[in-house]
Amino acid sequence: MRWAIGIAVMTVTVWGQSGGGTESVSIAAPAVELSGHDRLRWVALSTFGPKNLAAGIFVAGIQTWRNEPEVWDPHWDGFGKRYGARLAAGGTSNAIEAGIGSLWGEDPRYFRAAGQPVKTRIGHVVKMAFVDHNRAGATQPAYARYLALPGGILISNTWRPDQSAAGHVTHQVALGFISRIIGNAFSEFMPDLFDRYKVRSPAAPQNHP
Repeated sequence: MRWAIGIAVMTVTVWGQSGGGTESVSIAAPAVELSGHDRLRWVALSTFGPKNLAAGIFVAGIQTWRNEPEVWDPHWDGFGKRYGARLAAGGTSNAIEAGIGSLWGEDPRYFRAAGQPVKTRIGHVVKMAFVDHNRAGATQPAYARYLALPGGILISNTWRPDQSAAGHVTHQVALGFISRIIGNAFSEFMPDLFDRYKVRSPAAPQNHP
């Protein structure tokens, strides 16, 4: 229950700091209606894209360290099972979020705050785990995500061992939001690292005939 309360407090805090719907940073969010193809593409990238796969390592690592659930053991084999289970739950949640969000035009995509101070960008990373954009491009609470995360977890828990208790579900929901924050951080800062690597890397030798 404490996880659920913590999520609620964080949501209210982040939403209040953002001005109740006014972006605290200037983000280019297009005022467009996502097509069905766009939403399917987002589901695929959000589930199997590099940022989600990287976040899965972190989340599965936490669960393995805590040995949750215990029947999977705190070893590499258990890590693999937790990673796969987390991927299945995340894919289900993403599909639900894209489907429900289409009913009122929520845009679940993440838009970077490139060019802003690092502190501002970190705040944006956390904030966008709990809010998204509407049809007009303005931010709003991510209502579809609030329904999709627990929904996907409950569906995936039908075949997972010892995960149906309310305490386990709230814990998994909290990890779901943490995973979203990690994924946002990956999207926000990895392009900068790649650009810096390209600048520092020597030019490749050219072959002449």
